[in-house]
Amino acid sequence: MRKDYNLEKRKFVIAGFIIVVVCIYIVRLFVLQVGDSTYKENADSNAFVERVIYPSRGLIYDRNDSLIVYNQPAYDLVMIPKDVQPFDTLDLCNTLQITREVFEKRLADMKKSRNYSGYTQQIVINHLSPQDYGRLQEKLYRFPGFYIVQRILRQYNTTAAANILGDIREVNQRDIDNDSYYRSGDYTGDLGVEKSYERWLRGRKGSEILIRDALGKIKGRYNDGTNDVAPEAGNDLHLSIDIKLQELGERMMRGKVGAIVCIEPKTGEILALVSSPSYDPSLLIGKERGKNYNMLLNDPKMPLFDRAIMAAYPPGSTFKPTQGLIFLHEGIINLSTAYPCHRGFVSGGMRVGCHGHGSPIPLKPALQTSCNAYFCWGLKHMLENRRKYGSVGNAFEVWKKHMVSMGYGYKTGVDLPGESRGFIPNKAYYDKNLGEGKWSAYSIISDAIGQGEILATPLQIANLAATIANRGYYITPHVVRLIDGVGVLKKSVERHQTSIDPSYYTPIAEGMRMAVTGGTCRGANIAGYEVCGKTGTAQNPHGRDHSAFMGFAPMNDPKIAVAVYVENAGFGATFGVPIGAVMMEQYLTGKLSPAREATAARMASTSLYSAKLYGGGKKDEQSKSKEKSKEKSKEKKTKPTPEPTHKPNENHGTEE
Repeated sequence: MRKDYNLEKRKFVIAGFIIVVVCIYIVRLFVLQVGDSTYKENADSNAFVERVIYPSRGLIYDRNDSLIVYNQPAYDLVMIPKDVQPFDTLDLCNTLQITREVFEKRLADMKKSRNYSGYTQQIVINHLSPQDYGRLQEKLYRFPGFYIVQRILRQYNTTAAANILGDIREVNQRDIDNDSYYRSGDYTGDLGVEKSYERWLRGRKGSEILIRDALGKIKGRYNDGTNDVAPEAGNDLHLSIDIKLQELGERMMRGKVGAIVCIEPKTGEILALVSSPSYDPSLLIGKERGKNYNMLLNDPKMPLFDRAIMAAYPPGSTFKPTQGLIFLHEGIINLSTAYPCHRGFVSGGMRVGCHGHGSPIPLKPALQTSCNAYFCWGLKHMLENRRKYGSVGNAFEVWKKHMVSMGYGYKTGVDLPGESRGFIPNKAYYDKNLGEGKWSAYSIISDAIGQGEILATPLQIANLAATIANRGYYITPHVVRLIDGVGVLKKSVERHQTSIDPSYYTPIAEGMRMAVTGGTCRGANIAGYEVCGKTGTAQNPHGRDHSAFMGFAPMNDPKIAVAVYVENAGFGATFGVPIGAVMMEQYLTGKLSPAREATAARMASTSLYSAKLYGGGKKDEQSKSKEKSKEKSKEKKTKPTPEPTHKPNENHGTEE
């Protein structure tokens, strides 16, 4: 009999088909029983209820252990959709004093969330008022599937330091995607140390497992609570901030735009970090947080913008000590080198104006009198020293690297979010903008006096004062002194040595001391303390000059370094010096003399808000005329400078 090969092939096909089907069933059974937990969750949810127990958030203290931020109980109404049984919706809405439309919208929004699950807690109403909580607690048995969960709200013992403290908010989808700790309805730090130290402040969530009967009623704890997990409270933070000093600084900066930064030089601990305008941190707690946040966000005075670490300003004459250091280190000058000042730098058809003083003048008196010409001559001679550097571009690269070593052009690494890096240009920047080989010392001479393209944050200026006080090094500035249970973070004690020979810092400090004893900083004298200082009056193409000051004290055993920057306030001696002197005296002596208390009161009562920028009162025509005349006079005396940037911009950082 002839063999049927087609039939033989069919047998293999059928057998193969059966094997494939069996394999599919085996794989599916494995997935259902081992890989997929859905059915297990469904079965468990019929017998168990897992409730999250939220930990207490870490407390925040100042450097003197004064409690600044603490917790207050708050309550959220949550539901487990799978457990909800028919209930009187109108009764629940009346109890919560909301409309049915609001309630139904909350449910609809809840179901749209990517993390929605019928088996887990979903927030219905957060931050119940004490009245709502009391009414609901009495009626909760009427609404099966609904529960009250205790949380915490932040409370403040001060109305100051909002830019340092930050706040907490409900997590968004990005937070949940980036950190498995979070689930919908949780809270996280937003701004300030609440954000940068979130992992320590938040603690660890706990849970309790409850058992229920076939009717869904809770019968008690599963295994008598042996499977429950207790929450772990967050770590407390001890800030380096002196809250009384911070409050004093914020009081003096009322009605002004700018910043104050105070640093303890030997440790890098920030004693005060004032940004003005500011706001009361209690605005961003509770049910009104969203409304108040939008109000602050849309405020033209920009109170959420931390000018102490985010604003990039032309440093003006506070920049001159860096130039003296570079010129000494590079051998361009010595302490006897004197340059002429004919009421300014006059060379090559260019004039950079200066005020009247003796001429020619050496380095220390140049710092004392804040002579523009001296530092312009120094930069010119450095950049034109082809024998040493080969070209203007190479000389400028050396200059730039020294500036970077002194903390300019890059972020300092402060432990707060949003820090700006300021701007220190380099050769590539000028080659691109002025043409390769087409720029010279004259093209960028304004850099020598902290104008031109130079931008710095108030924190960087204060850090320079701390570096001079330490005679050549600085510790990374930081606002958290200690974390309970953790200690001091390594980055908070990192030491940065500048590229300048330490021996050159002493004459710079002496020149700054001369500025206080008989120069532009005379108003910074404090009885019994050797104060060193440097004023700055930075050009502002938008209006009046900015008033700046940096200093430290005592001269040979520094306890505090300070930088003050007040926008549109005129000469550095007008606002920068008196504010800086008040801050130093308060910290050094623990109190203010009657004269300094009067200065503080005068500063607090003086408003500089501009009608154009901040919607203040209309300027009188005489004031406008004076400002226009002043600006015209400056245009004749000085080289025009680029428009400074007052907001952080990563694209403006130092180019390598």
